[in-house]
Amino acid sequence: MPDADHHHHYHEPEHQRLTRNVAELLGELRVAQAGVQILFGFLLAVVFTQTFKEIGTFEKSLHLVAVVLAVLSTALLSAPAAWHRVLFRAGRRREILRRGNRLVLMGLGCLACAVMVTVALIGKVVFGTVAMILLAVGAALAFTYLWFVAPWRLRR
Repeated sequence: MPDADHHHHYHEPEHQRLTRNVAELLGELRVAQAGVQILFGFLLAVVFTQTFKEIGTFEKSLHLVAVVLAVLSTALLSAPAAWHRVLFRAGRRREILRRGNRLVLMGLGCLACAVMVTVALIGKVVFGTVAMILLAVGAALAFTYLWFVAPWRLRR
C-alpha cells in the first residue's frame, strides 16, 4: 500500500519529481558527509600522537586502510553534488539520480568499511587480536543489516 508521501507525488510532473529527488539525494549526502568528515579528522589526528608512533606495522597498515576507505567514501559521496553542479543546466537530472544513487551506495559501503577498520584498529591497540576481530565483525554486521538488509527487506 503506498504511503501518503507517495500518493501526494503521484501526479507530480516528471521535471518536478526529478528536481525534488535530486534535492533529496543532496540532502542525504550532507548527513553522510558529516560522518565521513568526523572519521577522517579522527584518523588524521591519530597519526600525530605518541601512541601511534609506538604501534606496529600491522596496526599502522590497518590505519592506512581506514584512511584510504575514508578518502574513497569522501570522493564517492561528494561526486553526485559535483555532477549536479556540472550537469544541472544540461537537463541530466535523471542520469545524475541513477548514477548518483550507485555512487552513494558505494560511498556508504566504503564509509561502513572505514568505520569497521577503525573500530578494529582501536580494539587491536587497546585489547588485542580477539577484540579486534569481535569489534570488526560486530561493526560489519551492524552496518550490513541496518544500512542494506533492513531497507532491502522493507522494499520487498
